[in-house]
Amino acid sequence: MAAAKGKRVYLTWTDEMDTALLAVLVEHHNNGDHAQNGWKPHVYNAAIRNVREKCSVEITKDNIASRCKTFDKHYEIISKILSQSGFGWDWENDKLLIDSDDVWNRYVEANKAAACYKTKVVKNWDAITTIYSKDHATGDGAQTGVESAQVPPEQVDDASPELPQKR
Repeated sequence: MAAAKGKRVYLTWTDEMDTALLAVLVEHHNNGDHAQNGWKPHVYNAAIRNVREKCSVEITKDNIASRCKTFDKHYEIISKILSQSGFGWDWENDKLLIDSDDVWNRYVEANKAAACYKTKVVKNWDAITTIYSKDHATGDGAQTGVESAQVPPEQVDDASPELPQKR
């Protein structure tokens, strides 16, 4: 049944679709294709193609923009939580590690929008932080405090090869 003209059709994103979308966004982010006001047009085209090929689902630029807003919201709220003492990231279960209910209750009292994140599973956190981190640290191995807290110990030694400096 086709949707009535002007009626919004909601798309339910699956983990597989998120993974296919984020793979393209991370690749293009690393290539510098993330403009100040959003993604460049060819990034949307590549993402649509990748999700279609991997998941057999038709999506639009609007679907991607909407999903990106969700990722951005997750990033903004979770990264603020992780910057506080008493919190960490559980890489095996894709959710927050919280030292105690007391720590959580005090945080939520001051940050009501975070309440739903106590047990929320957010997959692909590493990809989301890559894309949405506003901190562009410079220098060899530079990281913000939040980034260093989020890196799983087994990934710390994965150094990137040195790139020649521009003169």
